[in-house]
Amino acid sequence: MRFPEDDNHSPVGTELATVDGLTYVSIPDLAVLPANQPEEISASIAEVTLTDTLKEAIRQVSPHTQLIAQRVIEIIRSQYTLDDEMYFARIGVGASMGLYSPSAKELQEMTVFGEFVEATRQWGRDQRALLGL
Repeated sequence: MRFPEDDNHSPVGTELATVDGLTYVSIPDLAVLPANQPEEISASIAEVTLTDTLKEAIRQVSPHTQLIAQRVIEIIRSQYTLDDEMYFARIGVGASMGLYSPSAKELQEMTVFGEFVEATRQWGRDQRALLGL
């Protein structure tokens, strides 16, 4: 597929994945595909309305979404170890079941951790949204 080009003549768009024999691409909303598409695919190019099922299928196999997911983990691990995360999980589960009362310090640490993780996860969601997913 020939993608639209930006002002520097660089292609604008991303091949996301092939699902059930169809290749899905993401192109910015205002971009226009060049008319001179390869003859082999020109008749099959169509705009698609992404259902939740199709989005999930693309997310499962797209190297772009896999990289985003990996980066989310790497960003979290740059600040917190897996042991840190398990520590907060044990406190949270214990507190939610009424089996443990966290100290003020633990609550503060969990709040800072939770805010960091949620901000990182939001970054991941934002990156997927840029791809239309």
